[in-house]
Amino acid sequence: MTDRWDEVRDVDRRNSLGVTAPKGFWAGAAAAGVRDGQAGRTDIAILYSEVPAAAAGMFTTNRVRAAAVEATEARIRQQRRLQAVVVNSGNANACTGEQGAADVLTMQVLTADLFGLDAGDIGVASTGVIGVPLPMDRVSKGIEEAAKKIRDDGGRAFAEAILTTDTYPKEAVRQIEVDGRPVAIGGAAKGSGMIHPNMATMLAFLTTDAAVDPVFLQEALRRAVDASFHCISVDGDTSTNDTVLLLANGMAGNRPLTPEHPEWDVFVGALTETAVDLAKAIARDGEGATRLIEAAVEGAGSAEDARRIAKAVIGSSLVKTAVYGADPNWGRILCAAGYAGVPFDPSRTDIYIGDVCVCRGGAAVPFDEEAARRVLRGDPVPLRLVVGEGAGRAVAWGCDLTERYIEINAHYRT
Repeated sequence: MTDRWDEVRDVDRRNSLGVTAPKGFWAGAAAAGVRDGQAGRTDIAILYSEVPAAAAGMFTTNRVRAAAVEATEARIRQQRRLQAVVVNSGNANACTGEQGAADVLTMQVLTADLFGLDAGDIGVASTGVIGVPLPMDRVSKGIEEAAKKIRDDGGRAFAEAILTTDTYPKEAVRQIEVDGRPVAIGGAAKGSGMIHPNMATMLAFLTTDAAVDPVFLQEALRRAVDASFHCISVDGDTSTNDTVLLLANGMAGNRPLTPEHPEWDVFVGALTETAVDLAKAIARDGEGATRLIEAAVEGAGSAEDARRIAKAVIGSSLVKTAVYGADPNWGRILCAAGYAGVPFDPSRTDIYIGDVCVCRGGAAVPFDEEAARRVLRGDPVPLRLVVGEGAGRAVAWGCDLTERYIEINAHYRT
């Protein structure tokens, strides 16, 4: 019989390939000292495809947008293709004016020259402190060093280099068959603070060796993001730098995927599962968090209504602090559902903490307080709301809110 820990290690080895799990993707990282005081910590990462890849992207909804967001979104909109992505952590390169835009172009040109590509083939992403110009002498040297270190198993190095206040790298891998050929989907993400539905201070990179029609790749990504990164919250802040990129290089050799392909839904399902794994890892690693909250909503008028209620619950500071204190204060949960902007009847709403029913028909019922507290002390913390008899259901993920969150963010810049 296989030892359980052998299975865990096998999964970790597979996931550690992350963005380099699919054929033809390479990655590398370097320590450039982008952020003062963090010498030796990798902070420049490069993701490279052996062949041009169809590209899709989703970006922050904040009206204040980083230079890398503007440049990369424009490239994808114009050509639906990328062959490499260069990422820096420690500096958002946001609110840096014309210099910020010029620095992004410099990063694109330098990376392109190193790989014999055109600058338009390079995507850029940044994360870190807002309003500070990039130290381009360090960034340039870091890009050169990271390019020397790219490997076809460099996914873990890539995932570690993009982190800021995260406490661990976030990676996921799925394997499926398309047209009888093995297809891999890999991913890496960062995010710990400024996390809220509609993206957040998060970067996510998804890769696949599947051939996908570029016209429909964006739709596949939108569906995956709606069920994953749009369903998490840590602190209610949406940042200037949110970026999710999907590259599909076609090296698996399948017929190009479109909605008419018999395995389109299989591919989109696996892509969504990969994104959900990464989204949950971000929520679990919220700044100062001690446990993951999973809010499931059933009986809503539509899936979108259910999603909005679930987001309101996991985004509530009062719910988050109640979870931290293991306080089964179900009124906070119902209150959050009530301001989600979704029509439902509170008098027909039941609430469960784990399997413990704490509210029936919108009113208190006797329940085992200690049993509810045990659920709230666990990880993850499952909350369930039944808001009617509709077909709409959804899940959203968040984390508890602790004193440590304040400590981290009170001194983030200094």
